[in-house]
Amino acid sequence: MSEHPTIDRLEPFLQRLPAISKPEGHVHFRRKLTWTIGVLLIYFVLTNVRLFGLSPASQDLFGFYRAIMAGSQGSLVQLGIGPIVTASIILQLFKGADIIKLDTSDPRDQSAYQQLQKLLIFVMIVVEAAPQVLGGFLQPDPAIAASTGIGLHGISLLIFIQVCIGGVLVLFLDEIVTKWGIGSGVGLFIVAGVAQGLVTGTINWITNPSTGLPVGWIPGLIKIFQTFTVQQLLSAQGLIFLLNQGQILAIISTVGIFAVVVYVETTRIEIPLAHSSVRGARGRFPVKLVYASVLPLILVRALQANIQMIGILLYNAGFTWVGTYVNNQPTSGLMYYLAPISGPSNWLPGVAQNPAWQIALRSGIDISFMVIGGVIFALFWVETTGMGPKAVSEQIQSSGMSIPGFRRDPKIIERVMNRYIPKVTVIGGAFIGLLAVVAGFLGTIGNVGGTALLLAVSITYTLYEQLANEEVMEMHPMLRGFLGG
Repeated sequence: MSEHPTIDRLEPFLQRLPAISKPEGHVHFRRKLTWTIGVLLIYFVLTNVRLFGLSPASQDLFGFYRAIMAGSQGSLVQLGIGPIVTASIILQLFKGADIIKLDTSDPRDQSAYQQLQKLLIFVMIVVEAAPQVLGGFLQPDPAIAASTGIGLHGISLLIFIQVCIGGVLVLFLDEIVTKWGIGSGVGLFIVAGVAQGLVTGTINWITNPSTGLPVGWIPGLIKIFQTFTVQQLLSAQGLIFLLNQGQILAIISTVGIFAVVVYVETTRIEIPLAHSSVRGARGRFPVKLVYASVLPLILVRALQANIQMIGILLYNAGFTWVGTYVNNQPTSGLMYYLAPISGPSNWLPGVAQNPAWQIALRSGIDISFMVIGGVIFALFWVETTGMGPKAVSEQIQSSGMSIPGFRRDPKIIERVMNRYIPKVTVIGGAFIGLLAVVAGFLGTIGNVGGTALLLAVSITYTLYEQLANEEVMEMHPMLRGFLGG
């Protein structure tokens, strides 16, 4: 039970927060699929609903993190999943530091934890929307302000309200998928945004003003081979141009990430299980190499995004000691070293503007941040989502299963799980963090970002497994009943 009196006092209010009702019984596979596709279509519609009164001169505060945040600049889903992720980070840190004393294995405490997270998400929607409007990143259009007679401040207020409404809509769409669909809305929106970016980055023939080449790598390479000779492309500068502007590194990185993530998702330790009362009923508990999934990477990148947002706001307020920014990208100072590497242009010789020692220091900090952060958030994720050794041992015990050769006791099962789960969680968190950094160094097709692509591939593979499991249980209702579905 909760040992935090503040949570107990807040509980009546938390229970009154608006929520999507849970299904009373089993939701059939087709209905789950319908809800999931429906939410996805609504999300795509929202990404194309532009904010009324927004000036074309507005800046994208989270440009590099856009694919991870699953938002769309200047649209109703400007914030994307940012408030959800930030609230999760804060709550996990508070729980990890034992500031909030909640036992998530207890149903009442777990409900309080989820409601507290929802309340914090509402707060973060306002907190993340306000700086973007008040800081001048989402600027009001003077022409619309004059034509409506509302004034610039009135248009800014309308933009703020629209951004907040969009954040609330994303929250409830995520809740619909979690309760009525397949997987989670957060993962679904990330996959949707990355898939859109990959298609655009492959076949888009619109010219990029900064490079003079088509945005898509296929028309881009065609334009390069039509413009330059083979001798020019084989020179040192030509090869660097081909690797960077021709997106060869991005193609290699994208294909490599797909292959590595699929391989890692299939790498697992399988602990044998047997039913205590049904002879011949056996199973396995898989402990994947990426046991905590890649979702903790969202928390790490979101933390970096919030650090950069604070840096930009301080710089715009005149505090240049944090560093200097050009087009919201840090070029020097503390924030330059804390910013992640976002592609070959940040480190390739002849392309990167900073000295080699600064690039090396920034790279080292980025690697350390992602690896250490990946491990820490993976451990938090496992404990707060009921994937820890104690929670797993209780689940196995309650299902009537046990580990062959060991006494049927939750403490014995927990001791066995302790041999694998914590170690695999640490190794998996560090490996995924390092892989995300490598992908960030090489770039990706469509500039979706290495971390975003990593997330999308892993989420898609997990979604494929969930679809297969749903189909199997739909075909065999007795199996669903046996597994507690």
